[in-house]
Amino acid sequence: MIDLVAKRYVKALMLARDNDSLTSIYKELKEISTAYNDEKFLLIISSTEIKNSEKVELILSFIDKCSDTTTNLVKLLSSNNRLDILPVIVDELEAQLSVINNSYKGVIYTNKELSQVDVDALNSQFSQKFKVNLELTQDICDYDGVKVSIDGLGVEVGFAKNRLKSQMIDHILKAV
Repeated sequence: MIDLVAKRYVKALMLARDNDSLTSIYKELKEISTAYNDEKFLLIISSTEIKNSEKVELILSFIDKCSDTTTNLVKLLSSNNRLDILPVIVDELEAQLSVINNSYKGVIYTNKELSQVDVDALNSQFSQKFKVNLELTQDICDYDGVKVSIDGLGVEVGFAKNRLKSQMIDHILKAV
């Protein structure tokens, strides 16, 4: 439900704006959304004892020179009691900017760190395959193999040792 509401706000933001102004709005909103990681800030935003105007002042104080669009968006969210969806709006705006710029971010999941040469090779191969600008980062976890996930494109490619082992066993048993 929150995603649908956030998409409406992003759609309204994108109307009649060029890529540069959208990027600057995104940067401002991204800076504001970092405050949503603090529990005290969330308590202030969700408090009914604090006036909406004071909440707006607090949020806008995180940015030195806030654009009119960002100011109006925060005021609109405040008047509709939707200040809590600002991080979702930031995520949706980032996704829309990725589509416009044809630039995506992905994650490589492995159980040990890959060399930068390997990461660059995966990055260039996936970029060429999907004809996009791609930035891959590593996430070292307990995944036994290699998995590349690119959320904006809906792509997930993986190679797991356990799966290869079970397929080899099945192939050998069929041959016997």
